[in-house]
Amino acid sequence: MGPFLIFLLVFGLIILFSSFFTVKQQTAVVIERFGKFTSIRNSGLQLKIPIIDRIAGRVNLRIQQLDVLIETKTKDNVFIKMKVSVQFKVIQDKVYEAFYKLEYPHDQITAYVFDVVRAEVPKLILDDVFVRKDDIAIAVKRELNEAMTTYGYDIINTLVTDIDPDIQVKNAMNRINAADREKTAAEFESEAQRIRIVAKAKAEAESKKLQGQGIADQRREIARGLVESVEVLNSVGINSQEASALIVVTQHYDTLQAIGADTNSNLILLPNSPQAGSDMLNNMVASFSASNQIGETMKNQPKRAKKKNDHTAADYNPSDTSNPTEEI
Repeated sequence: MGPFLIFLLVFGLIILFSSFFTVKQQTAVVIERFGKFTSIRNSGLQLKIPIIDRIAGRVNLRIQQLDVLIETKTKDNVFIKMKVSVQFKVIQDKVYEAFYKLEYPHDQITAYVFDVVRAEVPKLILDDVFVRKDDIAIAVKRELNEAMTTYGYDIINTLVTDIDPDIQVKNAMNRINAADREKTAAEFESEAQRIRIVAKAKAEAESKKLQGQGIADQRREIARGLVESVEVLNSVGINSQEASALIVVTQHYDTLQAIGADTNSNLILLPNSPQAGSDMLNNMVASFSASNQIGETMKNQPKRAKKKNDHTAADYNPSDTSNPTEEI
């Protein structure tokens, strides 16, 4: 076999193998013949005419994402940086338009995103930008769909993934939020303190009420005990005055005993001689006797006629509101 035959065989094999090509899944291949569009081939093993046909390009049919960073100004003159993520794909039936009508799709999409965002954000204040970011994304998607469908691109979704104000603005917003939370905390603390004060006042009022009832019950029992003591002493021939004096003296010595039981007490009771108790008893009996005598004398004293405007200090009775007696 001569060299020429070998060359022809090798050349034929190269031509044969170059006639076949493969197309990956979710990919479309554009075939041109002498520079003119011929066909679009989908995934699988494909055949073309060697030398005459050529692969002009491959078009990705999968969903792609383009992140666009935009700096713009809000209605309240705050500059912010926004990140808009655009998810798009080539429409399978419009591979021709996507390949031949638009050379740089990313640049075209970026331009439309800039145009829409810089038209929508200046209408909103900073707080509304955060609240209504979905409205901005919907506006971007609507505008892109109207423009890019002509070029064979379908806009799947648009997302505002980041809103970044100036660092000073963020610090001011954080301070506002912190101050608002401190105000709320102070209000709750004040309310809690008020509740504690009211509860404490109610508890003290209830305590005072119960304490007063206890003191009243104590004094009532003491009075009942004194009455019983006086009745017992009267039964053995001791009159009420002497019984009362005896009870007072007994309480006096009980008080001294209670004071002396506390070793750390610094209280001094004067006078405190053994004769003091006897003197106090005698003085009490004498005062009771004198008061009884005065009372009996006033009861037995005959009433005298009063003249008009003739009043003494003994005749004055604050509870008497009647007119003075006319002169007899």
